[in-house]
Amino acid sequence: MSQSDRVCVGAIAGAFGVQGEVRLKSFCTEPEDIASYGPLYSEDGKRSFTVRLTRPVTGGLGARLSGVLTKEDADALRGATLWVDREKLPSLPDDEFYHTDLIGLEVFDAGGAPIGRVRAVQNFGAGDILEIFAPGRRTTLMLPFTRTVVPTVDIKAGRIIADPPEDVE
Repeated sequence: MSQSDRVCVGAIAGAFGVQGEVRLKSFCTEPEDIASYGPLYSEDGKRSFTVRLTRPVTGGLGARLSGVLTKEDADALRGATLWVDREKLPSLPDDEFYHTDLIGLEVFDAGGAPIGRVRAVQNFGAGDILEIFAPGRRTTLMLPFTRTVVPTVDIKAGRIIADPPEDVE
């Protein structure tokens, strides 16, 4: 399976305790869902893990991963991202999107003029923000990902129509 057929659903924040348990940061809407998608893969796809959640912990979830038996094994995985086969993820309603599908889309204003391309989707606690690389700008453009500012997302056409607020630089 190619990397483009996988979606990042979490990351390992490090060891938790001394028995090989890890602190897992889930990127799923319902954090516990990360354990229900079947095997999770390392970013390079060379390792796979079954996940069994053990308990909530500060900053994430405690989990046991197959093949991770010691604190040293768990520490060695700190920072590793966990990926799932895309077909294992649930379908979304028409007005919801996986972040990975938004990255790379071209962004146009309501008049059809190009604004730039989505570089990342950020969330600093107040909702999703599209980070847009716009040629000729010294910094990326940050647009709130709301229906008012981003009225149209057309994944198939690879484009987004945005109506940036006047005060967005």
